[in-house]
Order: sequence, then structure tokens, then C-alpha cells
Amino acid sequence: MTTSTPVIFIHGLWLHASSWTPWLDLFRQAGYAPSAPGWPGDPDTVEEARAHPEAIADHGIDDVVAHYAKIINDSGTKPILVGHSFGGMIAQKLLGQDLAAAAVAIDAAQIKGVLPLPLSALRATLPVFKHPTNLHKAVSLTAQQFRYAFGNAISEQESQELYERWAIPAPGKPLFEAAAANFNPHSPAKVDTDNEKRGPLLLITGGRDHTVPEAVTRATLKQYRHSDAVTDLIDFPDRAHSLTIDHGWREVADASLSWLNKHSL
Repeated sequence: MTTSTPVIFIHGLWLHASSWTPWLDLFRQAGYAPSAPGWPGDPDTVEEARAHPEAIADHGIDDVVAHYAKIINDSGTKPILVGHSFGGMIAQKLLGQDLAAAAVAIDAAQIKGVLPLPLSALRATLPVFKHPTNLHKAVSLTAQQFRYAFGNAISEQESQELYERWAIPAPGKPLFEAAAANFNPHSPAKVDTDNEKRGPLLLITGGRDHTVPEAVTRATLKQYRHSDAVTDLIDFPDRAHSLTIDHGWREVADASLSWLNKHSL
């Protein structure tokens, strides 16, 4: 009996885990065993998450990594990880800890050592940083803020539809931790980029992404230059931060599947 390879999808800030549903269906059809467990405190539905932001608040990067590490350890099998935004950072950390067979990090949040901080990224995250007390709170985006941070490369109507369907409050703590990463030698945003024995890593970047601009992803790629482990990059020049959930998601998913197949995963 052949056991299907597990794939764990990890969402980022402001999106509910159920936003991965089309990806789950596609990967299941491709022969994988996919799942999309939420972050610690995430309710089961978008509606519950909006109604109870306090459940999501105050979870930092280490909390999220430990949460997914326990899921992996309990399963007894190294999965493939697919993460978007902060989920992409979490996937890289888990891969660096040898807890995954491979990882796809899509528009991944900046890890420690990445220096570029484009103005668009500051503007996209301003709703969190404008109040220091948001460190311990969950913060929601308005539809207009979502359009700038996620939906700038799609129509206003589609951005509004995605916002209404998938957007939830997000903990401010991971953003504060990432912002201070290069000033903290023990930052939770540090990834073991020198690991020679880790599985393959694919970085995907959207050329029009305001939240994680292409310069951030290319700087992330450079952080892996001292490791001979496979590290690849795919660029979607006309895509923004919504590339995993908008009408063009299938192109990104198919590219991920092709890369996994290329590496016999």
C-alpha cells in the first residue's frame, strides 16, 4: 500500500486557513495528502475569527512554529510545507530545523538578515505599527487597506470579494518581531539558512507585491548562498500578495506542483 505524501499549507497574516481550499483540492487530485491547519487560536471559520479576535491575538513567531512542529511530530512523517507570507517564513524555519521534506515559500515575510525595507511594505503594515499596543492585539484591515496590501494587481471588485470571503484579524506580534529581527541576535525571525542537509526550498515572488516586494524575496535567496541544498526562485512579475487566492492562483499552484515533481517530491 502506497501512502500519500502529506502537504501542510500555512497561511499568513489576515487570511483564514480555509483560503487554501482550492489548493487542497488540487493537491489531493495530484496524489498528495493535504491539510491546512490554522495558527494557534484560529477559529474554524472566517466568521468566528472576526467575532473573536482576542483568540488570535498575541501569538508570536515562536508560538506558531511550535504549533506546526507539534502537528508534524504527532504525524510521524516529514511533510512538504507550502506557506504564504508569514506562513512562508514559518515554513522556512521548520525546513531549517529538518522537520519538513521540502518547502514552498510564497511571498514569504522577511527573515533575519534581510535588509531591504521598501516603502510599500511599510505602508502595507502601517495598520499594525501605528499603535505600539498592537503588539499584543489582533488587528483587522479595512477593505481599502486590503486592496493596497493584497489586491493591487487585480480589479477593485475582485479585491473586495476576496476581502469579504477570506480576510480575518491578525496578531500584531509577528510583525513587530520581524521588524526588530536585525537588532536581536536571538530573533524568532532567524532561519537556519546554512543547513546543508535540509530539503529543497522554492521561493516564489510576485513582482507587484506591496507587502513583500520582490527585493525582499531576492534578498532572502541570498541568505541561502552558503548552503548547497536546493534553493530555487520563481518570479510572477504581474502578481501581487493575493496570488494564492485570486483568479490566477492555479498558475502559482501548478508551478509549485511542477517544481515538486522535478525534485521527485
